[in-house]
Amino acid sequence: MTTAATTTASATPPAPPATPGRADVEAAAARIAGHVRRTPLLPGLPATGRRRAGWRLLLKAEHLQYGGSFKLRGAANAVLALGARRIVAGSSGNHGIALARLAASLGAEVTVVLAGGAHPAKAALIQALGGRTVGVPGGVAERDLRAAELAAETGAVLVPSSDHELVVAGQGTVGLEILADAPDADTVYVPVGGGGLLAGVCLAADGHPVRVVGVEPACTPRYARSLAAGRPVRLAPGSTVADGLRGQQPGAVPYPIVRDRVDDLIAVSDAEVLAAAALLRRRGFEAEPSGAVALAGAIRAGRGTGRSVAVVSGGNTTAALTAAAAALTRP
Repeated sequence: MTTAATTTASATPPAPPATPGRADVEAAAARIAGHVRRTPLLPGLPATGRRRAGWRLLLKAEHLQYGGSFKLRGAANAVLALGARRIVAGSSGNHGIALARLAASLGAEVTVVLAGGAHPAKAALIQALGGRTVGVPGGVAERDLRAAELAAETGAVLVPSSDHELVVAGQGTVGLEILADAPDADTVYVPVGGGGLLAGVCLAADGHPVRVVGVEPACTPRYARSLAAGRPVRLAPGSTVADGLRGQQPGAVPYPIVRDRVDDLIAVSDAEVLAAAALLRRRGFEAEPSGAVALAGAIRAGRGTGRSVAVVSGGNTTAALTAAAAALTRP
């Protein structure tokens, strides 16, 4: 045991982040049940030229989630568990929308820090929901640093978009629902940005034989590079049509979970992402590019003869965002 005689408080290293488990995901499901939608599994899409006999692809319709994305799950779990009433977060947009929506229903205050290149319609919706936005130059790393500074300066609760045990556990409820509705699924394809959703699905899949495959934009393969290096690797800011998946480095909470459980990582090009989004639109699914990344990965993999699931993680297209903001500001 360390004593005051041998060290000072200032010399004590920070405690490592807690690592959540499947029980934390189950607790999150109970905690957020009244605040999120249990989204359906919908029939998937045959990939032109890649149809495999017996291959069935289902889509986890998180684009139909309240707030337009899966992000509400992790946000709600963190805010409710922490009893937060003043909140700061760094976000590419959807996490901020989720927090602003939740804060409005709880009477809380939220400030969202957005990096350069953030979708202006997402910023406008955060503001229409009553949230405050702060823009910073640079990428996701600079954004998250400023969010942490603001939280420290104001005494607000910092709710990261992915690198927090409660956020990861909340996102894992996507995986619980998939495995409850399709227990025979052999592969789940998950989009990867900061890694909170992928880590959460990995936790939900603990003890289950399903393969978990993360899908990253080709220009920001932070998890593939990090796993190859054996440690988290920070990339330079990248540009991709999947604006919600621009994370530069795996988080301290998601990284070891993904490292120990993920079965594969796939990189997809912007062209593949846009093609997947167009395919979804033709079938009546309004998905933003980030929301189509997992489907792009499933099409690229084109493997197996079993039942697979791709997570359609968000539906906050420009049209959807503009309509939502207009509805809130209409007199």
